[in-house]
This record gives sequence, C-alpha cells and structure tokens, in this order.
Amino acid sequence: MATQNTFTIIRRGAERLLHIAGDAPNGFQGERAANGLHGPLNAHNARALRETLPWTAPELTGLRKSFGFGDRLGIATPGHLDALEAVQESGFFPVLPQQSMREMARARRSPQQVMDDVTWAVLETGYRGGFGCDADHVKTEAEIDRCIDAGFIGFTLDPGQYVYPAADTENSAALQQHLAELPWDILQSNPKDHRNLYVIGQAADTFSEEAYLRAAVKYGAALAQTARLHAHLRSRFGAIPFDLEVSVDETDTPTTPEQHRFITLELHRLGIDFIGLAPRFVGDFYKGVDYVGDVDAFDKDYATHAAIAESLGPYKLSVHSGSDKLAIYPYIQRRTPEYVHVKTSGTSWLEALRVIAKCAPGLFRRILDLAVDGYATNRQSYHLDGRIERIPDVDDGALPTLLDDHHARQVVHVAFGAVLETYYDEVYAVLTEHTDAHREGVRRHFEKHLAPFRA
Repeated sequence: MATQNTFTIIRRGAERLLHIAGDAPNGFQGERAANGLHGPLNAHNARALRETLPWTAPELTGLRKSFGFGDRLGIATPGHLDALEAVQESGFFPVLPQQSMREMARARRSPQQVMDDVTWAVLETGYRGGFGCDADHVKTEAEIDRCIDAGFIGFTLDPGQYVYPAADTENSAALQQHLAELPWDILQSNPKDHRNLYVIGQAADTFSEEAYLRAAVKYGAALAQTARLHAHLRSRFGAIPFDLEVSVDETDTPTTPEQHRFITLELHRLGIDFIGLAPRFVGDFYKGVDYVGDVDAFDKDYATHAAIAESLGPYKLSVHSGSDKLAIYPYIQRRTPEYVHVKTSGTSWLEALRVIAKCAPGLFRRILDLAVDGYATNRQSYHLDGRIERIPDVDDGALPTLLDDHHARQVVHVAFGAVLETYYDEVYAVLTEHTDAHREGVRRHFEKHLAPFRA
C-alpha cells in the first residue's frame, strides 16, 4: 500500500526547506532522511510540486471576475490570500503570479522566480481555491518563451509601442498615407477592403470615414503586432488553451468608444480569442495613489466601455494601475459586477516599505533619499504626477505616514529597482524579521481594495 505523502515547508536555522514526509515521489531533489526528504526551494522542486499537487499550479482564469495581486518582492502572497479569505463576498478569482517584464528586470527577478515564489506560498498557506497567472505586458516572442518555460498559461500582450497617437490629429492626406503603409499581410486584408468593411459594411453605423481612418492608423500596427504574438503563442501551445488579455492602456489619450469597438472587431476578425481588454480610461491612473479626475466623468466613460464589451463580448474590462483607486471601485463594481479584472502590483511594494519605515527608520530614510535622487530617471515609462518638493519632512516616528502621502508614494513606488539594486539584502532581512507585521499589513491594505467589490 502506497504511503501518503505530506508536503510542508520547514525551517532549518535561517534556511527554508521542502519537507516530504513518507516515501517521496520521484522527481524531487534533496536529502533522504528517516522521516522523508528535505529539499531546497528551487525551480526543479517547484516544478515537481506543481505536477504532484495541481492546486499549487495556476489554472485558466477565463471570464471569471478576477483580481491581479502583483508581488514585486515575491513574499506578499500570504497577505493577499488572507485578504481574499476575509472578503470572500468580492467574488474575485485571484491572479497570483503576475509581473511585467519591465518590473522583473528592475527587481532582478525571472519569470521562473515569480511562478515559483507563488507555488511555495500556496503550499505554505494551504490555499486550495485555485489561482490564475499573468505574464504581464509582454512585448516580444522571446519574452513569451521565457514565461511559457516558467509555467505561465496567462499573458497580457502589450503592443503599445506600435500605437500611433498622432492619428488623433493628423489630416486626411497623412492618414491615407499611413493607412497604405500598414502591414496588410499580417492584417489579412488590404486598404480598400478594410475601409469598406467599416465604412460601408456591417460596422458602417459606427464608423464615419474619419473615425475609421483615425482608428485604423492609430491601432493598425499595434493589432498586427498582437496578431504576431498571438500566432507565436498558438504555435507554442497548439490546441492547449491559454488566457489572453490585450492592453492598450499605456497611451497619452483615452481610448474612444469608436476605437474600442474597432480594436475588438479587429481582434475577432483576426481570430484572436481574448478574455480581457485594457483600454485607456478617462482621468489619471497614477501609480500607487487614488484616481485623479472627475469620478462622474469616469463613470460615464466606463459605462460606455462596459456596454461595448457586453455587446461585442463577452470579455472582461481590465483596469490597469488599479491599485489604490478607491474612489472609482464602486463605479467599476456597479457597471461590471461580473466581467472585470483589476490589476495591482506596486501597492504591495509600498506596504513592504511601510513595515521598513516603522521597524527600520534608518534604512527607510536611505531608501527615500535614493528614491528622491533618482526620481527623474526612475519615473521614465511611468504615468505619474508626484513631486519631490511636496514630500513632507517628518521625524522618525512619523515616517510610516509618508506611505499615505500622494507624492511620497509615487516617488518610492517607481524606485523599487534602484532600491533593490542598492539595499536588496537589507530590505529582505527586515521583512524576514518582521514577517507577521508584513503579512498583516498586506492583508489589511487589500481588504480595503476588495471590500467595495462585494457582490
């Protein structure tokens, strides 16, 4: 009769190890002992664990209402799951391994580490509710390959560098020229047939000549890149399904309703199955702070996009830079109680800094100085309005309050790469020493995020 194996994580001094009680199945690395096997928390064992215990591996998210719990340090998952358990009425399915390639590079992490850190956290907490994954903002075939090899089955494609914003203002002659230059072989059409489809065909009630031209020129190359990346995904997965989201949110101007319809109709025409679309909504979605703008205008804009997604879907509206946007969560819940994905990441890093500010003020001051000195560089590629001259000067006892300040939050938010490059060991040492405080802080913070979405 086969021995029942028990998988746990144990500590031996400062080292954390995988312990398999009983006759450990083949495929795990480690030292055999009388009571089982002690093995390292490495990529090999994480992969073997996902194969042995499927609940430690990601599953397809699909159209389920979902929340992305990005974790730049790889240690916040227990707090995320605590919050999810505390606010079960939100109805969210968690997306746990989620990080953009940009964030991974700055945090010195790999897709494999992002996946494996969640695997170990799920085992350690005993969570068995299932979770999705998101290789976020992937832009190239090489990035896709790295993420697939790490075990990712969910992807957010980011063709933003191919979006042509000048199409919003160019004259007709320039637009016609750019239209002719689009990669029509990849778009599987030609300028004449494509124009006729939208201006005099089934979509003619939506698109005037001008609206079509501006949408096609602005997003045509981006859609071609999306088709390229989708074809690569399909070549790697074959008939195996995967989750796909398309992001066009990182643009300077909001996505108009006509542009949203155009993007969706083109994705359908090109045979690209997707579960979510991330438009650029009105207002400002600065990193790590609340929504800046007219909430009534947002509600109107979001309702329009929700209606389009409902009529052309089903697919989910994806709200990027979604952390800390407490002012608009009730509107999102009201307009999309089912088909929505909220994506967060940097706010978990800020909660880690809150622990450091409280427990290691000297280190936090050095982190803040580094963030201020490097802000001009760090802020590049991020949408921010934080101003270093507006950061309050406080004594050590009040340092944690800086993590509630609109400007300080943004400045330290985008400094995570520089901070980890300079103070990596010290940051992890403080958070390891104060594991319980960190977990509790993350739980408390995300309960505030999830509560407005109670069904």
